[in-house]
Amino acid sequence: MKTKNRVLSGYRPSGKLHLGHYFGNLMNMIELQEKYESFFFIADWHALTTEYANPKEISKSTNDMVLDWLAAGLDPKKATIYRQSEFPEIAELTLYFGMITPLPWLERCPTYKEQLREIKGRDLTTFGFLGYPVLMTADILSVKGEMVPVGEDQLPHLELARETTRRFNNFYGEYFPEPKALLSESKRVPGIDGRKMSKSYNNAINLTDSSDEIRKKIQQMITDPKRIHLSDSGHPEVCTVFALHQSFNPNNITDIENKCKNAVRGCVECKKMLAEAVIDSLSGFQKKRKELEKDKEIVKRTLKDGAEKAGFVIRDCLEGVRERISLKLV
Repeated sequence: MKTKNRVLSGYRPSGKLHLGHYFGNLMNMIELQEKYESFFFIADWHALTTEYANPKEISKSTNDMVLDWLAAGLDPKKATIYRQSEFPEIAELTLYFGMITPLPWLERCPTYKEQLREIKGRDLTTFGFLGYPVLMTADILSVKGEMVPVGEDQLPHLELARETTRRFNNFYGEYFPEPKALLSESKRVPGIDGRKMSKSYNNAINLTDSSDEIRKKIQQMITDPKRIHLSDSGHPEVCTVFALHQSFNPNNITDIENKCKNAVRGCVECKKMLAEAVIDSLSGFQKKRKELEKDKEIVKRTLKDGAEKAGFVIRDCLEGVRERISLKLV
């Protein structure tokens, strides 16, 4: 019997997890598993919306993601961890929701417009990419998720899911709970080019990067464009390096800010400080991950156990949907 509110979150396995993931949602997921009935899934079908021409990496990324989750602190005994593509019922539910979702709802989504503009080298004018929010709605409602942790940039997707939920319930009777946003207090983590850190933008510092890779990437980071010489006063509020210092050096942030503004410390030295702080912060995670890698079956075992738990909920949900839309044989 369900005694806690149900929360759902997922990640696309389209590359390695990075600092943006960690501060953006992963830390939040670790806290949520202690408070709620948590369903965390690998969104491999979502990955196909952009990686359809090169899907070979999705399987490896799935393996890496589960290891990252476990190393970071997600516990399969506390949360249900499963893979989206294990369940054809989710695809079926996507079809049903697609039947009732007006096209303008999808076309007006700001995230859709932004990614069409920002992601180059791939044809994203596809049915699957446009319908991403419909699949997301099916993910949430297949487990009758009541809360979805999102950042502000994801609110339009969730609002579309809420509209679809209301539309379904209006047509076929009250069945699904209307999912609510669980706004995370996560920090916006900038990438090395100053934009939001993203795998798609190729500007990320990955959780599994070596010390040398981290130092190299941070040396490439954009700083205050007006600070040309060491003697020039800096403007930390526009500096990507300073933004990351706020996450990795919070206890020294006032000193870092003052030495930048007063031209006491240069950008090169500031970057070196940041790199060592990031390396030190990730050392525990990377050590645990290497230990987990020794167990060659841990990923399969985690996903198998999660699929068994999620399966009861998802199949029961679809049986009810078929009854309401008169597709169940009598």
